[in-house]
Amino acid sequence: MDLEKPPQRREPEGCLAVAIRVPVRIVVLVLVVPVRMVWDALVLAGRVLRDTVLRPLGRASAWLARAVFVWPFVGLWRYVLVPAGKALAWLGKVLVVVPLAWAYARVLTPLWHGLVWLARGIGAGLVWVYARLLTPVGHGVVRVLRGIGAGLAWVYARVLTPVGHAVLWVLRRGGAVLALVAAGVFAAVAWLVRYLLVVPARWVYAWVLAPAGRAVAWCARGLVRFAGLVVTGVGVGLYWLARVLVVLPALALWRWVLAPAGRLLVVVGREVRDALGHAWRVAGRISLAVGRFLGTLLRWMVVEPVRWVYRTVLTPVGHVLRDVVLRPAAEAVRAVGRAAREALASARASVRQARADFRRMLLGAPEKEPEKTVSGDRREPSGRAPRTLGSSTTALTKD
Repeated sequence: MDLEKPPQRREPEGCLAVAIRVPVRIVVLVLVVPVRMVWDALVLAGRVLRDTVLRPLGRASAWLARAVFVWPFVGLWRYVLVPAGKALAWLGKVLVVVPLAWAYARVLTPLWHGLVWLARGIGAGLVWVYARLLTPVGHGVVRVLRGIGAGLAWVYARVLTPVGHAVLWVLRRGGAVLALVAAGVFAAVAWLVRYLLVVPARWVYAWVLAPAGRAVAWCARGLVRFAGLVVTGVGVGLYWLARVLVVLPALALWRWVLAPAGRLLVVVGREVRDALGHAWRVAGRISLAVGRFLGTLLRWMVVEPVRWVYRTVLTPVGHVLRDVVLRPAAEAVRAVGRAAREALASARASVRQARADFRRMLLGAPEKEPEKTVSGDRREPSGRAPRTLGSSTTALTKD
């Protein structure tokens, strides 16, 4: 229970805060004391309920949850799944791993060795074919191709080259004439294009399109400037209209109404907050004092009288009852029990003796067996006497 107010650094206060503080604290204290007492009573009841009901109920629920959810799954895992897993692992080992290992060792390994040996034999055969057959054939083909290449080179050097030079000489002589004709045609086409397309296009651009474009641009700039002036005027008008109709009234409202009201509300809120904290701590002290008073009252009205009655009345009365009534009664009960046991023992002995006399009267006294005499110093057991460590029945240990 936090009854001490933590140290706080307070700012300089005015007369308004001092005037508001006392009535606010009185009102808040009157309102908070019942709430704090109810809160402390609820906390105490919650602690008692937690210690006496919820904690045992939680433990019982935890034990029941373990018994219902945990222990069956643990038993299922320990006594069903684990043995089943071990059995499945043993079956997998016996049915899968061992046959696969046997197949690998007895079938696949020899088969692989045979394939490796066969591949080595095929590789050796291919190497022999390459070295003994393909290499000589390749050398012969290379020699034939070299001979064909030499023949083609001789034909190129001795036949095709002179023919080519002659063809080039003819083409050079005929090319000069073709070049003159092509140059004349190109010059005529260029002159026609220049005076039929380029010169009219330049005149149209310089005397028609350029002035028209300048006029359109000047008009567009004028329109843009006019639109800018209009927009600026409208904006300035709207600005002053909004300033006069909205900003200045809002500023005046904020400066002369809302700001003072906000300061007042801040002061009131701070005082209410401090008053609530102060009242809560004072109510805690009052609640603690009331609780102690009620505890003391309950102690002196109920606990101490009950303790006094127990110590001064019930304990002596209990001792007197124990010494005067209970112990003599217990001794009497034990004496009666002993007398009854002795009577029962004497009755059982009388019945046993009467039964023996009746049997002797009907059948007679039983014959006694003659005692066997031991002759000499022989260490033999007589009758049914048990053997001891010093006795012996062998011939080697007899005197």
